[in-house]
Amino acid sequence: MSVTPVLTPELAQEIACDIGRITGFNVLITDRVAVVIGCGDTARLGTVHEASYEVLRTRRPATHTAEQARRMRGVLSGMSLPITVGDRAVGTVCLTGDPDEVRRFGLVVQRQAEILLEEAVLLLHERAVDDCVRDIALYDPEVVDAETVEARLAELGADPRIPRRAVVLDVRAGGVSRMSLLRTVREVFGSAQDVTGELAAGRYAVLHASTGRPERLVERCSALVERLGERHGADPRCGIGEPGRGVAGTHASYREAALALRAGTRLEPGRRVFAVAELRVPQLVASVVRPERARYAAALLGGLREREDWAVLRETLIAWAECGFQLVRTADRLAIHRNTLLYRLTKIEELTGRGVREPRTAMALYLACLADTLQRRASAPPHSTRLIPTHG
Repeated sequence: MSVTPVLTPELAQEIACDIGRITGFNVLITDRVAVVIGCGDTARLGTVHEASYEVLRTRRPATHTAEQARRMRGVLSGMSLPITVGDRAVGTVCLTGDPDEVRRFGLVVQRQAEILLEEAVLLLHERAVDDCVRDIALYDPEVVDAETVEARLAELGADPRIPRRAVVLDVRAGGVSRMSLLRTVREVFGSAQDVTGELAAGRYAVLHASTGRPERLVERCSALVERLGERHGADPRCGIGEPGRGVAGTHASYREAALALRAGTRLEPGRRVFAVAELRVPQLVASVVRPERARYAAALLGGLREREDWAVLRETLIAWAECGFQLVRTADRLAIHRNTLLYRLTKIEELTGRGVREPRTAMALYLACLADTLQRRASAPPHSTRLIPTHG
């Protein structure tokens, strides 16, 4: 994706003043039709610098003595150099003074002007990308037309018709610059159709052009998380949504990725990458408003949550449901003997008065356990001890 370099009057004035302070010369900047748009002498703004016509045409520097300057409009003795981006001149930078003296500084000033322009263009581009990503993350059809957001995507070189999966990154890295982090992310997501921007401090989103298998994306996100940790000392976590097409579909993918990140981090804080496809049930529970979720958990779990062994009992109920109510699989996941599992299930039945070996009842308790875990993780301090062990 790219943004066409534009030498605006505001930017030209900033460049002219910056270079003038550094060199001590009066500096003049013209646009691509030789009109002065930046100058230490503001009286010259809006005038034509006739010597720049030939410089713009040939893209070659030119000097002009005092006698030559008198024969041209708006010109003083000095040197004029093209400001080029790629293969075209977008303006000129001119130094006023004795040609022999200013010639020594000409190439340095020219390159400095081009560097400042490139940096400004990059900054404008990054702002445009961030704004576009936020537009999709916050998309509301009642507030903005999808066509407007799609036009912004197209301006950035991204085809809005391509299906995309949203990847939401939560990156904790003190003292690391935003651009440094973004460069690392774009090393992994480097397709011209991938749109990567900052949502808020420490939170980034990639709108990934969805062309491969879902497991490939999980592997790529795992590699990114590892690289961010090694290179920046970050502690990143990542949520992945399902594919979506168009602004509404990509927005839905973003919401899925954000929910997967939130629910996955609370349920399994030992993991770093969470795909919504693997967290559909927790995602559904997490999407319920907190008071309703709390009431549901309280109604089904009752006084179980006040027991000292509640964490063990909850872990057992979750494993029991996720292992398909199979004794051997559940015991293996919990790394306990089958008889120990039977003892725990019997104990839960006695305490709750509910038959946990009946799938319908067990599923209701499973959802209540997820709700309880989400609630506790939401109120726990950052980096607190995880409530549910992660099993391979």
